[in-house]
Amino acid sequence: MITLREVTLRRGVKVVLDRATVTLQPSEMVGLVGRNGTGKSSLFALLAGRLHADAGDLAMPPRWRMAEVAQNMPETDDSATDFVLQGDTRLMEAQAQLASAEAADDGHAIADAHHAISDAGGFDARPRAQALLMGLGFKSVQLDAPVNSFSGGWRMRLQLARALMCPADLMLLDEPTNHLDLDALVWLEAWLQRYDGTMIVISHDREFLDAITKVTLHLEDAKLTRYTGNYTAFEEMRAERMQQQQQGYEKQRERIAHLQKFIDRFKAKASKAKQAQSRVKALARMEKLAPVLTAADFSFEFREPLSLPNPMLALEDVACGYDHTVIVRGIDRSVLAGQRIGILGANGQGKSTLVKTIARMQPALAGTITEGKGLAIGYFAQQEMDVLRPDDSPLNHMIRLAREVSPHAREQELRNFLGQFRFEGDMVNQRVGTLSGGEKARLVLAMLVWQRPNLLLLDEPTNHLDLDTREALSMALNEFEGTVMLVSHDRALLREVCDEFWLVAGAGVRPFDGDLDDYQRWLLDTAREQAKALREQASNAPAASGNRKEDRKAAALLRQQRADQAKPLRRELIRIDNRLGVLFSERDTLEAGFANEAVTPAELADSGKRLKLVTDEIESLEHRWLEISEALEGLAEA
Repeated sequence: MITLREVTLRRGVKVVLDRATVTLQPSEMVGLVGRNGTGKSSLFALLAGRLHADAGDLAMPPRWRMAEVAQNMPETDDSATDFVLQGDTRLMEAQAQLASAEAADDGHAIADAHHAISDAGGFDARPRAQALLMGLGFKSVQLDAPVNSFSGGWRMRLQLARALMCPADLMLLDEPTNHLDLDALVWLEAWLQRYDGTMIVISHDREFLDAITKVTLHLEDAKLTRYTGNYTAFEEMRAERMQQQQQGYEKQRERIAHLQKFIDRFKAKASKAKQAQSRVKALARMEKLAPVLTAADFSFEFREPLSLPNPMLALEDVACGYDHTVIVRGIDRSVLAGQRIGILGANGQGKSTLVKTIARMQPALAGTITEGKGLAIGYFAQQEMDVLRPDDSPLNHMIRLAREVSPHAREQELRNFLGQFRFEGDMVNQRVGTLSGGEKARLVLAMLVWQRPNLLLLDEPTNHLDLDTREALSMALNEFEGTVMLVSHDRALLREVCDEFWLVAGAGVRPFDGDLDDYQRWLLDTAREQAKALREQASNAPAASGNRKEDRKAAALLRQQRADQAKPLRRELIRIDNRLGVLFSERDTLEAGFANEAVTPAELADSGKRLKLVTDEIESLEHRWLEISEALEGLAEA
């Protein structure tokens, strides 16, 4: 159980928590929500022990093992699988215990270490790590690739897999979905729904929170409030609570006005002076209720486009890629005025490549892109720094933009415009490189609005936006009169904005006939078809000749070939089973021997070394046993 009692936490002069009191029960799945900058990550740092409360008490079980996603980019030549394995702190401790025992030639310690490794699931740890990686979108050929060979977004996925690998009692996840595509996000949801520890997650993805959380902590104005239920339930309960609070405040104002009126009227009359004084004391004792004051909701709108060419653009046999590497080819699509297109597809299939090509950020490798007269593109890059300069300020960006795309604007006009996007005071002169992810995203949105586009190309625009800003973006896009092409893993935004979808898969682009639920079903069907195709490919079955007698002969021949292929595998499987029986027996004898007090230290050391050899051979044979079993199943299905 985690308990905060009257906790106050400061970061510099800012109060992040003000006398916060809350209790979280074991195994509760908790969503921590609040606007960007309210201090959610600071609360995580408090729970993780990196910060200490200025007042009050934080209590949690001392033996709890904690996992969180490291925010730094890993720099190592370790393979992806080995890097993720290192997240299993229990297994790493057991392996370190074994190394220490072997160095000391301590037989008892060696045996204890082997027991610890077994208890930590050491014999199936590697397959578990690789299953995590593949669930998060890594291909089998990437499992042994060095960490340093991956880009920043993929390294953050490695950090997430490493955190999930830890057998944690408490898991702290800070925006775990930011670098995931829709496929990996759905997989993560399913994985977290099976997690049996206590979890606290910071996320601005409404559907993700609704799927995995049962408790919501709301942080606002340094106050921490617990609500029972997921994010949707929290919104409903908070709205009701705010309404009740406002009603109470208004009733109290009426009561105060009544008392004050009596005091003002009768305080000078001797006959009423005592009663008036009594009301003065009652007024002073009254605990004043605060009005419902919330931070102003963020909202903005796109300006009306100067023109709406139709079609906006046409792609004829277009190929997209980098240098001479084609990722998507044969694109024949038109984009019409007013369309709302969601672009679906797994990471690496070419969604961002397609959007960058349309945005003129890179040339098409083949084909023709014909733009409508007056086409004005507004591009939101997945990596904001593709369109921002880290050493310039927001004001410098707007001054340069005003010179390029519109008549000259006075500096005060640009300051006022930036203020609409929460860039106020000295923030307009702050270096962009020092801004938070959410602030950079708001700056890109401000630049898009200023450009007055008629075609918006948005590549993961919500990665760093809080829920309020996402809602503002959704409303602005729905009111926008131009065309929208959207790549996003935010299902709520896709559902609210898009009325048709393009699917980027198999090196091509085609319309997807269905909604997001259909897309998830399509993913499952595609996975089954791929597995079936692999089995058929492995079978090397000849095509039917049309002659039934010849076909029967071919089928009989194929069955005989499969039986011939299976025979040596079955013989090897029998040999492995026999050998494993011997090894299991020897392992039991060795482990029982460690409890014998008559055994000398030298004998214990020899037994410990032998036990390690036996354990290693068992692990190797079990791995081979699984390979053979899968091969035999494949032959049987073929």
